[in-house]
Amino acid sequence: MARIFGRNESEANTNRVVGTYGYMAPEYAMEGIFSVKSDVYSFGVLLLEIVSSKKNTASYLSDRPLNLVGYAWELWKEDAALKLIDPTLDPSCCRNEFLRCIHVGLLCVQESPGDRPTMSVVVSMLTNQMMPLPEPNQPGFSDRSLAPVDSHSRNLEGVSINHATITVMEGR
Repeated sequence: MARIFGRNESEANTNRVVGTYGYMAPEYAMEGIFSVKSDVYSFGVLLLEIVSSKKNTASYLSDRPLNLVGYAWELWKEDAALKLIDPTLDPSCCRNEFLRCIHVGLLCVQESPGDRPTMSVVVSMLTNQMMPLPEPNQPGFSDRSLAPVDSHSRNLEGVSINHATITVMEGR
């Protein structure tokens, strides 16, 4: 998504969306509009992945198709954000730091680009524990059924179904 913005441009539009769904900001994935806030969204997803050791592309909660962003949002609303933390980490040693990372991650993935902080503010939030944080709003693409489908799975015409099982091993 390399593009040079003009002097007075703060956002741009593209006809060809490229990237990995789950990390793309909703306005970019759905409308091709990108800005500096698109990168903030992606950073927020990565921050949540690091704290939880989970991928945003997987589905969480069996009763609804929530991705990691949606799962983090649900836990945040239930005041249970500590459940998001990777169980191999010891939340008792750095509880406030983990909660702050989740909080900042949720601020970064808010649905509206105008609600997301700038990266310089994100750095300040992460390095200054005394800086007050606003409450996050609803994130974008928290429900997997709302996220765009990648182009490989859109065109299923002429595809046959076999009964073989294929296992793909992926590292984090």
